[in-house]
Amino acid sequence: MRRSTNITLLLTLFIVVLVSLSFAQQTIKVGIVNSMEVLDKSAEGKRVIARLQEKDKSNQDRISKLDEDIRQLETKANTQRLTLTDEAIMQLSSDIERKRTERKRFAEDSLREIQELRARLFNKLQSELLPIIEQIGKDMNLDAIFDLGKGGVIYFNPSIELTAEVIKRYDASKVTKK
Repeated sequence: MRRSTNITLLLTLFIVVLVSLSFAQQTIKVGIVNSMEVLDKSAEGKRVIARLQEKDKSNQDRISKLDEDIRQLETKANTQRLTLTDEAIMQLSSDIERKRTERKRFAEDSLREIQELRARLFNKLQSELLPIIEQIGKDMNLDAIFDLGKGGVIYFNPSIELTAEVIKRYDASKVTKK
């Protein structure tokens, strides 16, 4: 009886080793996508970049205008300091501070606005690309597609997903150590 159990155990172990070796020799096909290049070279990516640049230029023009207004007020304060009344000097100083505050707030608001616009446009582009990338992965029988631009996996064949097996083995390792 003990001998047949040992033979069965040896045979089972041999089959497991053979199956493992056959899986080890199975090739995994991987694809690479550079999302930054897609953004730079695709027609829609170019439109997104142009829209962001246009918005940024508009913001920079407004900031430059505010800077010029501040310079003019400072020049006026410096050149007319001796001829202005104390009240006029205080008013001019107040105007300069108000313009500086306006410039600072606009710069902060425009930065936040352009970051939100960038995120919204990039997410839209990514959501449009994902089904295309997944279809290419299926058409080319790829097991995984990696993104060079952002790092990470964009697509993978569910048959190579190991999470359930990792959980099972991890839980089993914790049970035996108790």
